[in-house]
Amino acid sequence: MSGKKKLMPKSAMFVRKYEKTLRLGFASFLMVLTLLFIFHSPQEASSVGPSVRKAPRGGIDISRPMIRNGDPKYKLPTTDRLQGIAEHPKDGKKKEKAVYITLARNRDLMSLVQTIRHVEDRFNNRYHYDWVFLNDEDFTEEFVRLTSALVSGRAKYGKIAQEHWRVPEFIDKQKLEKQLELFRSKPKIPYGGSIPYRHMCRFQSGFFYRHELLDEYDYYWRVDTDITVFCDIQYDIFKFLRENNKKYGFILSVTEYQETIPTLWQTVKEFSEKFPQHINKNNLMKFISDNGGLTYNGCHFWTNFEVGSLNFWRSEAYTDFFNYLDQSGGFFYERWGDAPVHSIAASLLLDQSEIHFFDGLGFHHPNFLSCPYEEEIRLQNQCICNPKEDHTWWTYYFCTRKYFNAKDIPLPKEIPDYTPH
Repeated sequence: MSGKKKLMPKSAMFVRKYEKTLRLGFASFLMVLTLLFIFHSPQEASSVGPSVRKAPRGGIDISRPMIRNGDPKYKLPTTDRLQGIAEHPKDGKKKEKAVYITLARNRDLMSLVQTIRHVEDRFNNRYHYDWVFLNDEDFTEEFVRLTSALVSGRAKYGKIAQEHWRVPEFIDKQKLEKQLELFRSKPKIPYGGSIPYRHMCRFQSGFFYRHELLDEYDYYWRVDTDITVFCDIQYDIFKFLRENNKKYGFILSVTEYQETIPTLWQTVKEFSEKFPQHINKNNLMKFISDNGGLTYNGCHFWTNFEVGSLNFWRSEAYTDFFNYLDQSGGFFYERWGDAPVHSIAASLLLDQSEIHFFDGLGFHHPNFLSCPYEEEIRLQNQCICNPKEDHTWWTYYFCTRKYFNAKDIPLPKEIPDYTPH
């Protein structure tokens, strides 16, 4: 019997056979416990949650509120965290009565889905505001299916009322056709001979805010179908508007083609004489006129980014303003854009403190781009734009400097002095 090989228990044989594997598994278990201890250690816990990155050694301190604004004095919402990813609203948490508004056609779908992705990734995935899509035709099932899958809030789809998208009865059809032929003979005028474009401008000027889908909201962000947002927006824009009594906000400001608005300013002056009670004493006339209101310099806020108060457009002052302009026929006989109409109205009817320049967001709409010049702001907001491509401070076509001068705001120190030729 002594010559026989001693048999090992099955459990011992199992351990010897898989000894190496068991050791590796135990080591992995210890590593996981160590990592859990590190990331949940009270000494390392951040007051704003684990999503906040610590500033690298020798780098910037991202706890500093470096989001630049165009106005020298402003109050950032106290409940938002500028230094990190904004707090995710929990179910039932009160939000602003705010909404995104997009006027789109079914053929805009593929461009629009990219735009929605930009806005959601850079801002709305933390707030889940609703989105209203409007069209003069019925939206296709594909349009609804794709866009609703991308929007983190409620997606709503509405059709524009027929009376808001047609040539009104008071327009002289023969005169209109002659004017269209005149504009078509001037190919350098964008959309000069287009009736659908005129419908769009008139709708955006006087009817978008009247749509029943917007009745429950107080603030809006107009999102066009082909924009790009380059930077994280680390505070609630709509809360900022309410807490600071801002009623109109913009990013880009450019000069209008005077050929499209030959009688617009004269019509505005006539309105001002008939409705003097609507003209704000602390208005922003200096932005839209270089000679005290004698003529219009063409400066306007580009409405492909536009945020503001829906109640401003619903007001008696703006209702009278739009109706007076509309009855003149200029939206059709000429080619009045919604941008100069909105801009002139905001500049004359609002207190200048109620207009706000939203810089630091990083924005593009063909063919113009806005990008923060300060590297600190670009790093904090994880911007992916190139400031060298931002010409809005340099070219005479843009009105950014004129806005700063009109409000007596010093230019950002990174912007050198520049005198246009």
